[in-house]
Amino acid sequence: MRELLVIFFAGVLLNNFILSRFLGICPFIGVSKRIETAAGMGMAVIFVMAVASVITWAVQYYILVPLDLGYLQTIAFILVIAALVQLVEMVILKVSPTLYQALGIYLPLITTNCAVLGVAIINIRENYDIIQTAVNGIAGAAGFTLAIILFAGIRERLDFAPIPEALKGFPLALITAGLMSIAFLGFTGFKLAALFGL
Repeated sequence: MRELLVIFFAGVLLNNFILSRFLGICPFIGVSKRIETAAGMGMAVIFVMAVASVITWAVQYYILVPLDLGYLQTIAFILVIAALVQLVEMVILKVSPTLYQALGIYLPLITTNCAVLGVAIINIRENYDIIQTAVNGIAGAAGFTLAIILFAGIRERLDFAPIPEALKGFPLALITAGLMSIAFLGFTGFKLAALFGL
């Protein structure tokens, strides 16, 4: 149980896919103008990343490895992720057409979101079992969601700040993302293993 806690907190804070590993930047910048759309994207990514982690682990160890098809790993993982994104897209369109329109092109872009593919490949490289894989997938997605919602909150407040014209929009978003990344580097000093007695 303690090892799972270490994997979870490391995935959310220390190895945050956006702010530490710099994966998944496209939706992070594109969908983070409002907290509502950022939260919607975060929930979609949580579902896709958690389920994709487990399914890709099963595909790797029950199909690719026994058939000696390891070289097809990336293609197989992208197919799994694409199928899950299509499912999420259909559900969001039915449940919340407004959110579907707000997410726009960034929702189908989860298919090519390198954070989702990255967590699937990292799970295999770290030799995680199925439980550790699920925890790491959920942690990576929770870290993604935390980062995008915090970023959206900051960007909403900056809309009311007196900002020089040259910094408005994308330049200020990049500066803010850089400062958030530096702030998350502060968690690097934590010894999670020691904290949980491992």
